[in-house]
Amino acid sequence: MALIPKRTKYRRPHRLRYDGVTRGNKELHFGDYGLMAMDGAWITQQQIEAARVAMTRYMKRGGKVYINIFPHLSLTKKPLETRQGKGKGAPESWVAVVKKGKIMFEISGVSEEVAREALRLAMHKLPIKCKFVMKESGEE
Repeated sequence: MALIPKRTKYRRPHRLRYDGVTRGNKELHFGDYGLMAMDGAWITQQQIEAARVAMTRYMKRGGKVYINIFPHLSLTKKPLETRQGKGKGAPESWVAVVKKGKIMFEISGVSEEVAREALRLAMHKLPIKCKFVMKESGEE
């Protein structure tokens, strides 16, 4: 399943920064447990999908997984051995811009032990440090 925006014609966006702290989505909204980013990075569509598959497989398709990030930003690349000029390259991949403190994934409908292990497996699929957070106490 490829995660890309529906309307992408003529779009060659600038590369967005991922340093600093996120402006929104710092608390859990949908689930009881979540995965918070401790660094900033570009998360590719393949990494998002790998994390989702790891979580749902461990939970044996029980509970519900909420994905709060979407790869809106296209990264372009020129073909190899091409001279400079002649415009910007074609879109190569799609990434989500994740800043520090953003809740990327949320889980509901499972116990804390299952959610903790599922999110730990998802953490290993991502290129940044993450933290397990809970709804009751805010974070742990």
